[in-house]
Amino acid sequence: MDWFVAPDYWTSRLVFQRALAGVYLVAFLTAALQFRALMGERGMLPVPRFVAQVRFRAAPSLFQLHYSDRFFAGCAWSGCAVSAALLAGVDSLVPLWAAMLLWLVPWALYLSIVNVGQTWYSFGWESLLLEVGFLAVLLGNDEVAPPVVVLFLLRWILFRVEFGAGLIKMRGDACWRKLTCLDHHHETQPMPGPLSWFFHHLPKPLHRVEVAANHFTQLVVPLLLFTPQPVATAAAALMIVTQLWLVLSGNFSWLNWITIVLALSALAFPSDPPSVPDAPLWYEVVVLAVAALLLFLSYRPVANMISRRQVMNRSFDPLHLVNTYGAFGSVSRVRYEVVVEGTADDVPREDSDWREYEFKGKPGDPRRWPRQFAPYHLRLDWLMWFAALSPAYAGPWFGALVERLLENDRDTLRLLRRSPFPPDAPPRHIRARLFRYRYTTWRELRETGACWERTYVREYLPPTRLAGTAQKS
Repeated sequence: MDWFVAPDYWTSRLVFQRALAGVYLVAFLTAALQFRALMGERGMLPVPRFVAQVRFRAAPSLFQLHYSDRFFAGCAWSGCAVSAALLAGVDSLVPLWAAMLLWLVPWALYLSIVNVGQTWYSFGWESLLLEVGFLAVLLGNDEVAPPVVVLFLLRWILFRVEFGAGLIKMRGDACWRKLTCLDHHHETQPMPGPLSWFFHHLPKPLHRVEVAANHFTQLVVPLLLFTPQPVATAAAALMIVTQLWLVLSGNFSWLNWITIVLALSALAFPSDPPSVPDAPLWYEVVVLAVAALLLFLSYRPVANMISRRQVMNRSFDPLHLVNTYGAFGSVSRVRYEVVVEGTADDVPREDSDWREYEFKGKPGDPRRWPRQFAPYHLRLDWLMWFAALSPAYAGPWFGALVERLLENDRDTLRLLRRSPFPPDAPPRHIRARLFRYRYTTWRELRETGACWERTYVREYLPPTRLAGTAQKS
C-alpha cells in the first residue's frame, strides 16, 4: 500500500528516534540514581508497601510481581543500556520485528517504574514519555519507510500537548488573559534556572509580548500541524523555538525536550530517501490496528479539552497510552520555600546552632545562584516546591524525609547538595521553617551579591527528634 508510508520523512524518523532514545536515557538515569531514597525498601514511599495495597490491574508493573532494590536497580540500569543502544542506532541493524521489540523494552521498563512511582512520578512528562515511547515501537526501522498513520499520531500528541496547555491557561488564571502572568512566573516557578533572574527582570511590555506569543504558539500554531508542507514544518519549527525559550528560562525536567522531540517528527528534512521494499503485511496490520485503538481512546482527552472543567496531566488508562496534558493553569504571585535545619543540641532552643540543609536545585542560600539541571529531574526538589504551597502535598513523605535526615541516611543525603553534619554525627533535632523568597533587584544584586531575598513567615515543622531518643535538660 503506497499510501501507508511516507518516504519523505525518513530523516525525520531517524532524528526523532535518536532524540527520543536520549530522553529515555535521562529518565532511566534519574530513576537509577534517586530511587533508593525516594521509594526503595527504606525509601520515603516504599514500593513494597504500595504494591501491597494496589492491584496489578490498576498499576501494571514488573515490581508488582517482585521487588527488591537490587531488582529495581537492574531494571533502571538495563533501561539506560537499551536507551544508549537505541541512541547509537542498534535498531537499524536488526530485523523489523526485533527493532520493534527493542523499542518495546524501555517503554515496558519505564511503565513499570511510573506505575509504582507514586507522588514522585506524578508529573505530566512521565505519561508523555510513555505515550510517545509506545508510538516509537510502531515507527519501524531501515527496512520500511515511516508509516503515515504513526506520523499523524505523533502530531496528534503534539497538538494535544500544546493546545491543551493553551486552553487550560485561558480558562484558568486571569493573568493569562490579561497578559501579566510572566510578571510573576519566572520568580515563582518550581525550580528556577541560571537565567530565570534575568528573565524576571525583563521589561514588563516584553512580558506581555511573551504571553501573547505563548497563546499564539499554543492555540493557533498547533492547528497548522495538519496542513500540507512546508506550513507544517514551519509550525513545528516555531514550537521548537518556543520550547528552547522555555529551556533557557527554567528547569522543567524533560517536558520541553520531549515536546521538541515530538516537533522533530513533523519536520520535512530535504533528503533523498533510500529505496526499500514494501512494508510486510503483518506490520501494516499491527500498525493500523493499534492506531485505530489509540484513536478510539482519544475521545477521553478530547472530551477533557472541550470541557469547561478541563483538568491537566491525567492518564486515562493504566498503560498511559493516551493522556491529557497542560501546565500552569494558575500562577503563584508569591514564592515560599521550606528551609530544613538541624541541630546537634540535646535541647533545641531558638538560639541553638541550627544548620541549614542545602538542596541541589531548589532555592536555599540567598547568595547561591540557581543551576541548570533539566532535562535531569530532581524529584525531591520539585516536591519541596509543592510542600511550600501546602503541607498537605508533603503529608505522605515529609515525615519520612525528616526521619532519614535524623539518621544521616546515606541515600537520602545523596539527594542533597550538602549536609551540615558529618556522616558519623547526625543531628539530634530537625526543624523546618517557611520563608518568603523574592528576586533581588539589580541594585541589591550589586550590593549584596545575593539573587534572592528571604523573609521568615512561620514555623513549618517544630523541632523533631527520633522516637525513643532521650532528651537531656
